[in-house]
Amino acid sequence: MRILQRIAWEIWLPLVLVAAWWIVSANSTDTYFPSLHAILDRSRELWFWEGTREDVLPSLRRLAIGYLIACVVGVLAGLVLGSVHWLSNASRPYIEFLRSTPGIALMPLVSLVFGLGDSFKIVTIALVCCWPVLLNTIDGVHGVEPQLSDVARSYRMTTADRVRFILLPSAAPQIFAGARTALAIGVIAMTATEMIGIGGGLGFFTLNASTSFDYTGLWSGIIALGVVGYILNKLFALVERRLIAWHYGLMAHSQGGN
Repeated sequence: MRILQRIAWEIWLPLVLVAAWWIVSANSTDTYFPSLHAILDRSRELWFWEGTREDVLPSLRRLAIGYLIACVVGVLAGLVLGSVHWLSNASRPYIEFLRSTPGIALMPLVSLVFGLGDSFKIVTIALVCCWPVLLNTIDGVHGVEPQLSDVARSYRMTTADRVRFILLPSAAPQIFAGARTALAIGVIAMTATEMIGIGGGLGFFTLNASTSFDYTGLWSGIIALGVVGYILNKLFALVERRLIAWHYGLMAHSQGGN
């Protein structure tokens, strides 16, 4: 019953907005703002199979590769920097400077090195996604209870065991928070790189529809991007809740106690 209530609370407003959009745009003759019925018909034509294979799947593949690279590099580097305090303090100014530099602004430089193909897109996605994961991992490691570190030293735990049994579990909630932020940023970077790169994708399709004055296709591409982002976020939430179920259990227990 709780699951049904949660789903109902989540979908009632989107359903109301879609219904309002359908009614308001039903008789639209505006080229720039076609009816929702026309947009959905075009979406069915575009994304039923051929468009998904040519545009959606390549976009997801690039996003997945770049995102996974960012997560692996961010977590490993964050564990090192979070554990070695002098190294963390020494590198913090450089990390903050690079983090403050918009990743999208680096696209011209990345394109000079990697061209405009898949490598350019994957590297750009990895660059912009890395920082939230890295910084959250560092903060998560810094937040480990001192008593746990004392226990690790008392039992003379190896570095691998300390990382596996203390650092990663303790920092996991913040790592996942950074990874969730990185996923949203990755979708934006995926779209932006496809708009200036070659090889198709949802971003390329959306820009091409705009320059071709295919505004029904443009709206269809925008909706497809929103749906992809929503589904990815939901899948991430499912994985997060499964992997750190203990964290949500503690939160529920503490809230129940209050």
